[in-house]
Amino acid sequence: MRSRGGFKSWAGLSAVHSCLLLLFIHIGAPLEARRVRGGRAQSRRVQPQQQPSQQRLEGPESFPLDFTAVESNMDNFMVQVKNLAQSLYPCSAQKLEQNMKLHLLKNSSVTCNDGSPAGYYIKESKGSRRWLLFLEGGWYCFNRQTCSSRYETMRSLMSSSQWPQSRKGTGVLSPEPEENPHWWNANMVFLPYCSSDVWSGAMPKTEHNNYAFMGSLIIKEVVKELLTKGLHKAKVLLLAGSSAGGTGVLLNVDHVAEQLQSAGHRGVQVRGLADSGWFLDNKQYKVTDCLDTISCAPTEAIKRGIRHWGGLVPESCRQAHVGEEWNCFFGYKVYPTLKSPVFVVQWMFDEAQLTADNIHLTGQPVHEGQWRYIQNLGQELRSTLRDIPAMFAPACLSHELITRTNWMDIQVKGTSLPRALHCWDRSLQSSLHLNSSQGLKKPRSPPLRGCPLHLIDSCPWPHCNPSCPTIRDQLTGQEMSVVQFLKHMGFDVQKMAEQQGMEPKKLLGMLSNGS
Repeated sequence: MRSRGGFKSWAGLSAVHSCLLLLFIHIGAPLEARRVRGGRAQSRRVQPQQQPSQQRLEGPESFPLDFTAVESNMDNFMVQVKNLAQSLYPCSAQKLEQNMKLHLLKNSSVTCNDGSPAGYYIKESKGSRRWLLFLEGGWYCFNRQTCSSRYETMRSLMSSSQWPQSRKGTGVLSPEPEENPHWWNANMVFLPYCSSDVWSGAMPKTEHNNYAFMGSLIIKEVVKELLTKGLHKAKVLLLAGSSAGGTGVLLNVDHVAEQLQSAGHRGVQVRGLADSGWFLDNKQYKVTDCLDTISCAPTEAIKRGIRHWGGLVPESCRQAHVGEEWNCFFGYKVYPTLKSPVFVVQWMFDEAQLTADNIHLTGQPVHEGQWRYIQNLGQELRSTLRDIPAMFAPACLSHELITRTNWMDIQVKGTSLPRALHCWDRSLQSSLHLNSSQGLKKPRSPPLRGCPLHLIDSCPWPHCNPSCPTIRDQLTGQEMSVVQFLKHMGFDVQKMAEQQGMEPKKLLGMLSNGS
């Protein structure tokens, strides 16, 4: 009988042999795949050899997947990729860690509201040159009273003292290729929101100020630390965020690009992904006194907050709104001043926007005036997005999208958000190659065929898109159909059918089908 140590050595050697065999299969597979396409064998062509320097410049920045070749059977392809990755696990000393791990900032002077250290969660992907930094959302506070109330009720959004040691990424942060087909292998970084300043502040805690507001400085410090972890070799950095984090993307994406350029890392392509942060400074449905963060009009809250936070905005936007920098917190005003490309994701009937406008859907049918206000909100939002080249705007009543596990299910005109983001990525790469060959500075290239970027629903009512998230009655908890929801919202089927010149039954059928 073998000794236990001898058995372990033999088993280890066997595992090494297995891993080498899998590696040879893995390396050989892409070559064979290129020779067979669409089920038909193709003759093998001899390609001229490239210089090593050219190969390094044009090589892929991450796991080399050609998604355009497998779009007709993406699900099956992703299952095969995952199986291959799992079969290669034994080749490493440890199983790949899926969760993001907490790192508190080394610079202790950059803190959360209560003075506890700020930080970030990270899951590194060795070999990948794609980085995704996500800014968490969570509203804001704008004076001592609202911040003290926030600290009592939402302390995790103002302090790191109770943060868990790890987090699981979902949606665009997921490491699962089935859930996140185009970014699953990127270096993932999650920045918890603990500054209550829409990621804009640069105000330390002092004797006269109970709280620090350092959102903008937290981002800067995190980027500085990530440069020591491989960010300096990145090809693409995607700064993403939801809600207040989405607005934070608009406020900080140019700052991050400038920071990397100043540090000598001009090769990193910095982009933004702003989810549910495109708020309007419209007139509230019901004007109330500015007593708390919920009832206070966004314009007034931001005007007060930017002074309280020592808020920073993009320099080009500041110059466009001297003395009224609060304008830069609203997407349609800051976007035209940005230099970095940004993809905008926005529900046309955003729940946070409606809450800020004092439209509260608490289970009671809305009045006709509220219904008209909600419809007008969708029209106003549509007008502000008209000239945005890369966007995804479903006609749904909801809030936040990119970190949902089912984010692939939502579609606009037959295209999902992950697909649209992939098209955007390809478009930017095409622009980059075109401009580098022509010596242009401004990205200009025709849209890729069959790859839509400007996606906005044309139907005018909340949840007229059949792929919208499920609605539940807030009183009973029961799921509601689109027709039930619209009736609940006060939608007059008879009146609307008369205006459209059709029978009510036909209109209901169209609504049920999402027409």
